[in-house]
Amino acid sequence: MAPCAQLIIGPAGSGKSTFCGHVYQHCQNSGRSLHIINLDPAADIFTYPVSADIRELISVPEVMEQFDLGPNGALLYCMEYLEENLGDWLFAALEGYDDEDCVVFDCPGQIELYSHHSVFRTLVNQMHDWSWRLVAVYMLDSQFITDASKFIAGCLQCQSAMMNFQLPHINVLTKVDLLPDKALIEPYLTPDGGALVSGLQADVRPALRGLDDSVAQLLDDYSMVSFRPLDLSDFDSISQMLYTIDCAVQFGEDSDVRTSRYEDMHEEIL
Repeated sequence: MAPCAQLIIGPAGSGKSTFCGHVYQHCQNSGRSLHIINLDPAADIFTYPVSADIRELISVPEVMEQFDLGPNGALLYCMEYLEENLGDWLFAALEGYDDEDCVVFDCPGQIELYSHHSVFRTLVNQMHDWSWRLVAVYMLDSQFITDASKFIAGCLQCQSAMMNFQLPHINVLTKVDLLPDKALIEPYLTPDGGALVSGLQADVRPALRGLDDSVAQLLDDYSMVSFRPLDLSDFDSISQMLYTIDCAVQFGEDSDVRTSRYEDMHEEIL
């Protein structure tokens, strides 16, 4: 089997780096090998050891200073520079890994990189050429469920990323531990566009209600977006999320030994 990698994507503040840190510690405690590569040229502090770092190639602060760009413009410049130099840098970053290793890419928070920019499609194509198996993990803050318009926008972002990446894809509602009642999240795990829009109608001008209905119909017609909840304060929640991600790329399927905990988790999820 080929080696596996996870692309941890999503908007800024959704908990991507926090997830990477918790997953790294979880794997350390369970004796599993995990390697994290930073793809955010604006990153500052890490809660995990970095196996490779885009900032060794290019960083937002140096681009801002050299070209007098703002933070967003500098980040896009960095990602385009990465795309142009992807083969050499990425090959060196991935050298030496085999099918017993799992690599996690901690990605930037600019959502245009996942919806229509070409850099991640180029990265995906390059890694496929090298026979890597990939899964995209899209993080969305569960606080979005408190505002129907934000949640609909988040669902559209997820759907756009799914269509752009064309990979096995898992959408995650993060920070569930911060909700006043975890049961609140249940109706949002499989979004119903019509139900979401009905909650907006009272606050929307009549002229725009047809547009809302069309957006809801788009989500329902494709029926691509569903979510899994993630509570980083819960060991089992992290374990189930890792198991779901592993299944998406068939990681560990060649292993002869399965622990009883792993088998029990499989039965519980099914």
